[in-house]
Amino acid sequence: MALAVVIFLLVIGSIIFHFASPWWFTDIAAEWGSIDFTINVTFWVTGFVFISVNLFLAYCVYKFRQKEGHKAVYEPENHKLEVWLSAITALGVVAMLAPGLFVWAQIVTVPEDATEYEVMGQQWQWAYRYPGADGQLGYADTQLVTESNPFGINVEDPRGQDDIVVAGPEMHLPIGQPVKALLRSNDTLHNYTVPQFRVKMDLVPGMISYLWFEPNKIGTYDIMCEELCGIGHFAMRGSVVIDTQADFDDWIAQQATFAETQSMAAPNIAAGRAQFTLCASCHGAQGEGNQALNGPKLAGQSAWYIERQLKYFKEGVRGGEGDTNGQAMVPMARTLADDNAIRNMAAYIASLPSTPAANTVSGDIENGGLIFDRNCAACHLDNGKGTWYTDAPALAGMSDWYFVTQISNFRAGIRGLHENDAYGEQMVGMSTAMSGIEEIEDVAAYINTLR
Repeated sequence: MALAVVIFLLVIGSIIFHFASPWWFTDIAAEWGSIDFTINVTFWVTGFVFISVNLFLAYCVYKFRQKEGHKAVYEPENHKLEVWLSAITALGVVAMLAPGLFVWAQIVTVPEDATEYEVMGQQWQWAYRYPGADGQLGYADTQLVTESNPFGINVEDPRGQDDIVVAGPEMHLPIGQPVKALLRSNDTLHNYTVPQFRVKMDLVPGMISYLWFEPNKIGTYDIMCEELCGIGHFAMRGSVVIDTQADFDDWIAQQATFAETQSMAAPNIAAGRAQFTLCASCHGAQGEGNQALNGPKLAGQSAWYIERQLKYFKEGVRGGEGDTNGQAMVPMARTLADDNAIRNMAAYIASLPSTPAANTVSGDIENGGLIFDRNCAACHLDNGKGTWYTDAPALAGMSDWYFVTQISNFRAGIRGLHENDAYGEQMVGMSTAMSGIEEIEDVAAYINTLR
């Protein structure tokens, strides 16, 4: 009797939880209500089966419970019951599958007036490419990917010269216009998902998959990777902004074309040397660093990383509340008049000879190595040299005290929480791999061995 009551209460509780649950669909922002209908049909069919089977189970537990003087009757088969169960099961399966087949037919049939764009995924970030004035995307391949050509666009293909490239986590689309997303991966399996759009698709290395939708609600929505793509999977986030056509046109006009990214003039290292005079007072004449003035070693870092950090300081992405040392860098970065000045400075710093910084931090090297191999090496490489591909700066040979300070800042939310610091946001999560200052120093001590 008690078991029958428990089963009955389980059914009632499940029904209540289903309708009262806060975990439900997000508001839809695309013309894919048919997907919601298909999912709801599945809920109703499986819900009916769940309720029927469990209530019948509760009835049987109660009706055929053990009684004094009663004996069970063995009935090996019941053809009539088997026919009914088979027919009802077949109807249930058809009810669940049929709507999905019709919706899938819609998903693979792209409207003729849909505009194509490309989504490129790689560990652990998003990038986007839009057709230029010719309305066509140029040929691209992962074998053509380089630091200066991260999209792998064929420089010999005239269709790709006017392609608009967006190397960042935010993309824009116009409202009320069907779009076809071409999905490409540079490394491993990823998945392009915007919950409000209701459609998702894998990005498979070596092939181009696609999906289409028509945005119908202005707003900003999260892009997520719903495929386990590596240690930074949880931080592979982006956003899609649905604009009016006029706002979208204004935004797209501000983005660089592939030809523009390939025809930038070489940085002026001599000009960078002149600008560096101000920096040398804290960072040393050769960028060797000065702990007494809180100036980390700069020599040995790549130009792309120096350039990004200078822009972050200049734009207020770094140097916010609580970041005392970073705040001192903000006015210094603002002495650089424009992007060309920043490029010149970064190029000069990258040209400086690099000698490993002096060790100032000690710790458990073995424990630090375990933490580094498990968490840091995936981006910064086993040798700690970093790589442009994962946007990871060099760690080996740099100022160990600065590493300890910055990881502590990430853990404390002093750095990495600005809305425009997508790479810092990833580090906020990764910094939790170190439980506290002792383990941070353990990792720093291990990095000091990577010479």
